[in-house]
Amino acid sequence: MTAASQVLPADYQPRPDLLKDKVILITGAADGIGHALAVAAGGCGATVVLLDKDVRRLELTYDAIEKAGGPQPAIYPLNLEGANPDDHAELAAVVERDLGALHGLVHNAASLGKPAPIDIYDIEAWYRVLQVNLSAPFLLTRACLPLLRKSGEASVLFMSDEVGRRGKAYWGAYGVTKSGLEGFMRILAVELASTAIRVNSVDPGPVRTALRRSAYPGEDAQALPLPAQAAQSLLYLLGPDGRDLHGQQLRLELERPSIRA
Repeated sequence: MTAASQVLPADYQPRPDLLKDKVILITGAADGIGHALAVAAGGCGATVVLLDKDVRRLELTYDAIEKAGGPQPAIYPLNLEGANPDDHAELAAVVERDLGALHGLVHNAASLGKPAPIDIYDIEAWYRVLQVNLSAPFLLTRACLPLLRKSGEASVLFMSDEVGRRGKAYWGAYGVTKSGLEGFMRILAVELASTAIRVNSVDPGPVRTALRRSAYPGEDAQALPLPAQAAQSLLYLLGPDGRDLHGQQLRLELERPSIRA
């Protein structure tokens, strides 16, 4: 097991029943990659637990999964910024009580904060970003591990970023938390090496999301791959095809759309 960066297959075509009878929990499922992955996982037979603070957008994700013919998903509204350890423990208990298993946990939710030099970085923003991007994944993973162990083969996936793998000026708390997630992933992977739970991180690269738009407001969003393209590749890690990947820092290299003049 190494931490070397590998490229996930960009042209992965999952079987329609890839995740049949599986339960997958996705944070940040109201928009962007989280929304796209929830719809894609549901389309492959998974029962998806949709977690986000934006209930209206969660309902849109719910409707998209049902429209695509997936199993009825479950909406779990939760603001990770204010959630405490008891909230995460209750979530795990509800999933076990109502669904009986958990085969996938995707830490997709993220807060960008306000990029700035460290010497003037807003202290309140620092704490908020650390809570959403690093403390919440720790608390949720810790709460869900007993259920993941009981469910048999399972996958824990951390959505990362290149700024978490190499230092980059002005990224502040966001860059620090993504770096922390990489360390958390590696520690967890070693601890779970003898289990059927695999743990990986993925840098999706530039994707047309709201967070990307906030980070790069001058960028031409139309030149970026859609979240649905990333979702197709991420399914590889949630199903049996990716069972040999564990403790890996993975990345996507998605094809950019052609822009016509």
